[in-house]
Amino acid sequence: MACRITELILDCADPVRMAAFWCEVLGYVEIGKDGDDIEIGPPGVGFGGPQPTLILSRSDDPKPGKLPLHLDVNPTDRDQDAELERLLAAGARPADVGQTGEESWHVLADPEGNVFCLLRARVDP
Repeated sequence: MACRITELILDCADPVRMAAFWCEVLGYVEIGKDGDDIEIGPPGVGFGGPQPTLILSRSDDPKPGKLPLHLDVNPTDRDQDAELERLLAAGARPADVGQTGEESWHVLADPEGNVFCLLRARVDP
């Protein structure tokens, strides 16, 4: 028997703003609230599905920047350049974590400065 990831929790100052951003990025919807915390996940699936849900947890001490664990995302219905434009329009911004410029991925930050990467490969939704 093995485990699998069912939820990822991201501490943040503004769960509402962050939930809206990550719903836009991932095509997720809000599936629940617990106090100030907001859980988002794939539409029609929710917790326990094949993709993990994301909980935006209200914190007075979030740690933005290059986290010990970061998210990688891949486009599902367009190429990397088009997806980069979409993510920037949604509120992401380029981030510098020491990359050389030769990478096949883009390093971005969400609205609160948490670093994530946009990879090149297109994957099934």
